[in-house]
Amino acid sequence: MTAQQVLDAGFLDARARLLEVAALLDRVDRTHNAAEGRADFRYRALVQALQILTTATEDRAKALLVCWSDPTQEPRPSAIGLKAAVGAWDGVRP
Repeated sequence: MTAQQVLDAGFLDARARLLEVAALLDRVDRTHNAAEGRADFRYRALVQALQILTTATEDRAKALLVCWSDPTQEPRPSAIGLKAAVGAWDGVRP
């Protein structure tokens, strides 16, 4: 496919997804405890992702996956009691 064909095929879907992200961040910012929301690791992960999208010049998808992943190498002692996957690393190891 040409660059134009790639844009033709994916632009509207990407545009919609970016609008969803913007709307989510706006909703958090309008809450009575917005500072708490902005401090949440998931909010920070989305903001970091937007920074990657606007500054990286290649391998953006890989960079996003890396920034959301647990970088530690040690296996967890147990999965019992852990929350379900949330899509971003909270920076905490049990």
